[in-house]
Amino acid sequence: MKYQVVYASRTGNTQKIAAKIFETLPGTSKDIQKVEEAGKEADVYFVGFWNDKGTCSGSIMDYLSELHGRKVALFGTCGMGGSREYFDQVAHRVEALIPDDNEYLGAFLCCGKMPGQVLERYKMMQEVEDSPRIRKMIQVYEEGMLHPDEADLDKAARFTREVLEKLQKA
Repeated sequence: MKYQVVYASRTGNTQKIAAKIFETLPGTSKDIQKVEEAGKEADVYFVGFWNDKGTCSGSIMDYLSELHGRKVALFGTCGMGGSREYFDQVAHRVEALIPDDNEYLGAFLCCGKMPGQVLERYKMMQEVEDSPRIRKMIQVYEEGMLHPDEADLDKAARFTREVLEKLQKA
């Protein structure tokens, strides 16, 4: 079975997860590529994205729309959020972009750090209105600076092994 890890990464978070998934995959019949360079010759795809307003980036949307008759697992990083419920909502939105003739294998999402411009924007908002909501946004930003951490990478490896087990049982 040939594996392909494809990802889009804006800040390096998703790239770290992609590298861990690639490392966890068995054998030598595997490849890892940024979405702009990725082909479509594999049997199993691990497609990674950064969260863009509750879904994936346009480049990942386009890539997913071109996959047919394959097995597809998703992984991603989210700067905002951190709750399982939010991650599930994002995963569901991206899953809906996968054409129906593919087999969906599940998703793994974790927190990731956001670009510095985001904090600057939050602080400007705080100068206008110092509300609990804005303070929470700044707190989430600061907590995200620690991710993806070793625990996130371990969870990505576990997710990869679970997908491989599903494939063996099929």
